[in-house]
Formats: sequence, C-alpha cells, structure tokens
Amino acid sequence: MRAQRVRAVARRQVYVLKRAPQRWFDVIVWPVVDAILFGAIGVYFGRQHGVAATSAAFLLAGIVLFHVVFQAEIGLATGFLEETWSRNLLNLMVTPLTELEYGAGVALFGMARLAIGLTVVSVVAFALFAFNVTTLGVALLPLVAILLVVGWSVALIVIGLILRVGQGAEILTWGFIAFLLPLSGIFYPVSALPGAIQPISQALPTTHAFAAAHALVEGHALPWGQVALAAVGAVVLAVLSVWFLTRMLATFRRRGFISRHV
Repeated sequence: MRAQRVRAVARRQVYVLKRAPQRWFDVIVWPVVDAILFGAIGVYFGRQHGVAATSAAFLLAGIVLFHVVFQAEIGLATGFLEETWSRNLLNLMVTPLTELEYGAGVALFGMARLAIGLTVVSVVAFALFAFNVTTLGVALLPLVAILLVVGWSVALIVIGLILRVGQGAEILTWGFIAFLLPLSGIFYPVSALPGAIQPISQALPTTHAFAAAHALVEGHALPWGQVALAAVGAVVLAVLSVWFLTRMLATFRRRGFISRHV
C-alpha cells in the first residue's frame, strides 16, 4: 500500500509535467544553454592560451556535475510548489498519505527529471564540444551521490521556508542555486574568490566535491580527502535540513498556516 501511494505521487508529478510545457524549461532548455555557454567560454579562453580542449573540459565537467545539484533541488522543490500553486495542500493533509511517502514520490519523479537533464547536458557537450563525461570513469559516482544529497537538502530547506513564510519564499528555489554556483568553485579554485568569501566557500560540501572533480579532469587520481570532506558536509547538511523541515512543518500545523494555501 505504501509503495502504491509513493508511485501515485510520482505519477501525479509526471502528469503535471506533461500538462505544463513550461516546466520543461528547467529540464531541457537550461541544460542546453549551460552546455553551450560554458563550453564556448572554455574554448575561447583556451584558444588564447593554446589549451582549448582542456579549458572546455574543465568548464563542461563543472556544469554537468552542477546540474546534479540543480536538477535534484529543482525537481523536489518545484514538486512541492506544484501543490501550493494548485492549492492542493489541504487535500494532501486529509489523505492517508504521509510526509515520508509524499517526499519519496516527489524524489522518485525528481530522479527521472535528473536523468533527463543530465542526459541533455551531456549529449550537447559531446555533440558540440567533443567532451565525453564518461571518460572520467566510475570515480564520478561518489561525487554524483554527494551532489544529489546536497540538492535534496537544499530543496528541503526551501520547502521548510515556504511552509513557514508562505509562497513568497518560492524564489529561493532558484536563489539558493544562484548562490551555490559562484561559491562552490565550480570553474575555478577557491583561491580565486575574494578572501572574505573563501571561508564560506570552504564550508560548502559542493566546493570539495568540485575540487575532486577538477583533479579528475586534470588527469589525477580521485582525491579521497576532498571526497571525505564533501561527504561529511553533505551528511551534516542533510541532517540539518531534515531537522529544519520537521520544525517548520510542526509550526505550520500548530499555527494553522494551511489557510495561506487554500
């Protein structure tokens, strides 16, 4: 019965995506734009220094992995936002569906979105810039897992804020990602950031995950120290995000904030 409810949530999200073409923008359009933009930047600056292929690979590997965080976070957060936009939260609260089952269903749908988004950005990178992300090998798998956890954790924080302050917080679905993009050192080492910002960057698990990815692109072995720091940071962030969402959900129920969404 529980598995059926999880699948029902995922099917509903699929139906929403099929009926709302604009929702494909995050899944199709952004991956294409990002691959072309950063691939072209890498080629241009690489030609200035005679290392076009290396520069393009550096940027493209970063943007492909960044889309793990992006698609995971957007998929889960917008899945919940669909319930607020359609004023369906009250209906969910009076069904036997539990929060865990609902989250699992949306996450299941989010994995499908993630697969589509990563396929698109990888295919564009290969077709236009001859960059094959699979050449980095199975060492990418732990980095993908870490970034997936980070994306889901950020989404839980966004959902908690929406429950607490209302739909005005929905902009943070894309706002938090906009902060992670420059602070995580996706395309450059942390030392390139202003000194005052570097401690913040070092505290992010994404920073260490991308530092490990940079080493792979440069032909080095996977730096397990960086991977360990990223994994620990991702676990801490996941625990904090679950705690925060639980607190915000309790406040949501106690204070009757459901009236904001009906």
